[in-house]
Amino acid sequence: MLDILISGGIHPDYQKEQMVQNDIGIKDGKVVEIGHITSDAKKIIDARGQIVSPGFIDIHMHEEDFIHEGEKFVIAEMMLKMGVTTCLGGNCGVQHQNLELFKNTINKIGGSPVNYLMLVGYNSFRNKIGVNTYTKADKEQQKKLLEIMKQEIDEGAYGFSFGIEYDPGMDVDEIMNILGNFNDKNLLVSVHYRSDSTKAIHAIKEMISIADKSHMKFQISHLSSCSAMGQMKEALDLINHEIEKNPKINYDTYPYSAFSTEIGSTVFDDGCFETWGKSYDSILLTDGAFKNKFCDKNLFEKIRKENPEMLVVAFVMNEDEIAEAIANPYGMIASDGIINNGNGHPRAAGTFPRVLGKYVREDKVISLLDALRKITLEPAKRLELSTKGQVFEGCDADITIFNPETIKDGADFSDLNIPPVGLGYVIVNGIIAVDHNNIINNQAGRFISYK
Repeated sequence: MLDILISGGIHPDYQKEQMVQNDIGIKDGKVVEIGHITSDAKKIIDARGQIVSPGFIDIHMHEEDFIHEGEKFVIAEMMLKMGVTTCLGGNCGVQHQNLELFKNTINKIGGSPVNYLMLVGYNSFRNKIGVNTYTKADKEQQKKLLEIMKQEIDEGAYGFSFGIEYDPGMDVDEIMNILGNFNDKNLLVSVHYRSDSTKAIHAIKEMISIADKSHMKFQISHLSSCSAMGQMKEALDLINHEIEKNPKINYDTYPYSAFSTEIGSTVFDDGCFETWGKSYDSILLTDGAFKNKFCDKNLFEKIRKENPEMLVVAFVMNEDEIAEAIANPYGMIASDGIINNGNGHPRAAGTFPRVLGKYVREDKVISLLDALRKITLEPAKRLELSTKGQVFEGCDADITIFNPETIKDGADFSDLNIPPVGLGYVIVNGIIAVDHNNIINNQAGRFISYK
């Protein structure tokens, strides 16, 4: 007897490059039958008129902070509610806790809402050993950082992330002191650029030089927040050309024309508003007494001084360039979701339904099949998750079922807790975790170690 029978749904067949209709049978955490199924099942899901997608894979998000927020899940539950079944944390050089603690906490709790993979966040360890944000790590510091990176890779990290903009003292030589000491060229390197807007192309060229030197898989992080300020066409032309020469290079992007980061970060150093051609009133606060208020000069400077860790949202990007990055033949879609005290940017709760509702159905920027490929198959291939990202007999039973006519994001910049619409079921490792936006099991996921 099957555990779950999904009847009459339509799923992507990436080999045939089309959507196909089949029944799907699940048992013991795997898809075991596809086609016209007559077997009995403990649970039958009528999916007629629905899309039965591989679970969405978020290749760029920011994991739970168990140290500061306790042994609870916040962002992972947001991920689950929008159809994500697997995600990669530790991006932008930010890693909230070492990998041993992260894994042990998930095991102690008994599982996680999603399958978690992790990168080593270089900047976090750089900060922990006392390297100044604006200076290069000296030889002894670099030696210590290399030891830490090796420990974290041994714990099961999938690779490294660097947030160059957040620690501008970091140069290519410092980064290569890490990457050049690892022989495994299948490790993933994820990089948050040095600068954006008018300096975006120079920043992309620097990242390409790192990719060429490292020979590793290289992910340019959230391209939209780097180049959707007038530089997207030139950026895509450059990146596409490089991908054709070196398929190990790629990028991710999210479907919003505003970015989010801590107000005390170097992103908001002097001159940023002039670079963007914007003013203080483009910055939205997300926490505390001034939550959901836009800044003026005095409020911006007050919060930057008194609460530098507050996440803020910056409305500085162009919508038409967001669409260009999504529609480009290369690239993946990711949330860059980050949460602090339960607050932040709605991308943490709405990215994937937004793509499928706005950019596929409403604006017709990208086809349904291509959008699904960018949020399932491509990140699975990138992370070498051979049993995820597509539907075939023997694959992991990570499934997201949605109505293509109604799916839409709900979370907005004032309230992250509005659920998406049009999502039916989310199945993680063969267990129904979400039933129509209601979480019924938040422990179906597990930590996945590299190799």
